[in-house]
Amino acid sequence: MKKKNKSFWKSPQGLAALVFISFPTYFLLVEHRGHIFQLLPYLILLLCLILHMFMHRGHANHSTENSTSNDSFSKQSTKNEAYRDGYIDGLKAGREEQNSKEKNNAQ
Repeated sequence: MKKKNKSFWKSPQGLAALVFISFPTYFLLVEHRGHIFQLLPYLILLLCLILHMFMHRGHANHSTENSTSNDSFSKQSTKNEAYRDGYIDGLKAGREEQNSKEKNNAQ
C-alpha cells in the first residue's frame, strides 16, 4: 500500500514556517508601504519579463508540422496560388499608394 506524501505546508513544520514568514511580511507591508509603492512599477516590469520567460518555455522545440513555414517564397507560391495572388495584389496596392503619395508631394 502506497502512502500519500503529505504536503510540507500542511505539516507542523510548514505551518510554523508560514507563521514565521507572515509576521515579517505584515510588518514590511505596514511599516515600509511607501518604499514598496516606489518599487511597484519596477516589480510589474520584472513580473512581465518573468511571465514572458515562463510562457515561452519550450518555444524552440516545435516540430515541423507545417513544412511550408520553412519553404522559400517561390516554393510557397507554386504550392498555393491564393497566397501568390494575395502577395502580388499587396505589392501592387503598395506601389500604387507610394506613387500617389509621390504625385501629391510633387504638386
